[in-house]
Amino acid sequence: MTEIRICHLYPKEMNIYGDRGNIAVLQKRLEWRGYSSTLTSISIGDEFTPTSFDLCYLGGGQDRDQMIVAYDLQEKSAALHSAAKDGMVFLWVCGGIQLAGVGYTDSEGRRIPGVGILDLDTSAGKSRLIGDLVLNAELNGDSCKVVGYENHVGRTFLGSDATPLGAVLKGHGNNGEDRTEGAVQRRVIGTYMHGPILPKNPWLADKLLSWAIEHKTGKTPTLTPLDNSLENLAQQVAITRAGMKR
Repeated sequence: MTEIRICHLYPKEMNIYGDRGNIAVLQKRLEWRGYSSTLTSISIGDEFTPTSFDLCYLGGGQDRDQMIVAYDLQEKSAALHSAAKDGMVFLWVCGGIQLAGVGYTDSEGRRIPGVGILDLDTSAGKSRLIGDLVLNAELNGDSCKVVGYENHVGRTFLGSDATPLGAVLKGHGNNGEDRTEGAVQRRVIGTYMHGPILPKNPWLADKLLSWAIEHKTGKTPTLTPLDNSLENLAQQVAITRAGMKR
């Protein structure tokens, strides 16, 4: 049985938006298809070995928590870059997208360093961007609506090496200006969407899993279709709540 190795970075410090729900979705969708998985939590002071994992997840946290983990991430920066270049899958949510970038300048002007596995930079704005978020996401030429909830003061702008996860149909997205949301570079995805994001977006969950399986096996898998009726209903509720038609 193929075993997919999942890393959960800073589960205590960066876990305010239902992040464990995203992990549960990944593990169950693997299990339902006959794969096994291991979950390793890595916290401050722990070593991150780039060859030990297929998928790495980092959730959201307050500015204080980001400051705490940011400097520990600098110690892991070389290993994280090595993993990204090797094709490891990353999903970094909310505060995570800011830490994946070059850095974050907070409302007091303090610079929080990022690891730079995504070509983007973030600065605090004067108001929070809050509400339901709907986008038309695209990965490898395949597109689908993706829904979530955003609550962030950061204004994130992408550099030339990163592409948006999708175009905003409803909500604010990265900065409230250019109608983009999230960032993709190699197989690193950052997004402001939480709630958690994966239970309502099986398409995105399966993209991550397909990449992770390919990273482990060296072969592109054909994932067994699952009954996503409940997931699709949850997405429809979110879309309706956002004031859109599906």
